[in-house]
Amino acid sequence: MVTSEATPFIKTGGLADVLGSLPPALAARGVETAVVLPRHRAISLEGAERVWDSLPLLVGPYQYYASVWRIDRQGVPYFFIDCPPFFDRDGIYAGPWGDHWDNDTRFAALCHGALGVARHLFRPDIIHCHDWQAGLLPVYLKQFFQGDPTFYGVRTVFTIHNMGYHGSFLKERLYWLGLPEWTFRPDLLEHHGRVNFLKGGIVYSDYVTTVSPTYAGEIQTPEHGFGLDGLMRARAGFLKGILNGVDYSVWSPENDPHIAAAYSAGDLAGKAACKQDLLAEFGLPQDDPDVPVIGIVSRFATQKGFDLIAEVAHDLVHWNIRIAALGTGEKQYEELFRHLASVRPDRFSVRATFSEKLAHKVEAGSDIFLMPSRYEPCGLNQMYSLRYGTVPVVHATGGLEDSIDQATGFKFRPYSAWAMLDALRAALTVYATGKPTWRAMMETGMRRDFSWNAAAAEYATLYRHLAGESFAAFGAS
Repeated sequence: MVTSEATPFIKTGGLADVLGSLPPALAARGVETAVVLPRHRAISLEGAERVWDSLPLLVGPYQYYASVWRIDRQGVPYFFIDCPPFFDRDGIYAGPWGDHWDNDTRFAALCHGALGVARHLFRPDIIHCHDWQAGLLPVYLKQFFQGDPTFYGVRTVFTIHNMGYHGSFLKERLYWLGLPEWTFRPDLLEHHGRVNFLKGGIVYSDYVTTVSPTYAGEIQTPEHGFGLDGLMRARAGFLKGILNGVDYSVWSPENDPHIAAAYSAGDLAGKAACKQDLLAEFGLPQDDPDVPVIGIVSRFATQKGFDLIAEVAHDLVHWNIRIAALGTGEKQYEELFRHLASVRPDRFSVRATFSEKLAHKVEAGSDIFLMPSRYEPCGLNQMYSLRYGTVPVVHATGGLEDSIDQATGFKFRPYSAWAMLDALRAALTVYATGKPTWRAMMETGMRRDFSWNAAAAEYATLYRHLAGESFAAFGAS
């Protein structure tokens, strides 16, 4: 597997969680798996073994040298490409002045480094590339290594974690990427006059996956395809949505060190203590334990549905609820929540930061979790919420559609503020008047299994077929 980030080494989003959890789940199923990622400045090499001193990386007209380090974790070797000119920086993708100007060559170097690891240190049957940062690897493999016996029979899988991020660069950068000009064609790398890494991964890979079944269908539509929906329809026979999983060793109220009290589906008593703790943490009134608490843990962005919340904020201030919001993002939404907290401190509280500890407290202490994303390729917080007995209210899109049903939560469509309000009203009505029904929803959600075992099984089946076992029998969806 090739990625730009992976927990616990470095993380900016859900991609890292996948690469920290899926490889060990595959290894547990007997799939020998390794991960290659850059050695970013923030990654500690404590306990690492240096396994290669001067791996040559030919990036465009220049040759660089990288050392390769290895750390084994849960039965999986993680290989770090240590090339300071590209990766010894404060930010993974951007610095104080915006995106790094050479992100194209930086991640081209990652792809070359991963091919070097595949040649010398870990001989794979499958190379699985994640998101646009690894999109050039299938391109390089098919353009330059077709005759290399090292890679004879090696297949490629490309996973789209979010169709909204393409990795798009000026045409003139082809030279610096070492790619021939004839690859700049509408059926190959060109997209709206620019070189598109995501498109390269989709076009050149043997198989494409994405992170939920519903999202696999959505990216074939103009609304969610971000200009590549036609390409996705053309590749539909080699496209499958596999729902991401949850690491229950980290996200489970039975053994969560961050929350006030442990609890389970069989014994919910501790959840009341977690609710009181959350209210205290966010400075909200604790006088009436029956007032419902709505939790939000999110990037504050339009894509995450905050335009809907802004549209009906004047309604929400009159409801007898508490809202605890955690996250950072677009300035207008941070300011909105600060304003709401200033005018109704008894009902709204915001922590404009990211804190893993507070995220766990919100999941455990809330009664309802609000996740109104405009689109959500998979989403993890709604699955965390189920495990913590916190009933989700979600927009019926992507992984939210696939993981929440009427037995465990409330979904709304179309994407509108009034549809969201209707779903919230329905949830609050059941919470207030149907305690047995509410408790049944909590317990049902807590018993749902969204562990990585199911996803690992599907990926293992895909790998076996790609490696030569009756590929025609593997159905796309």
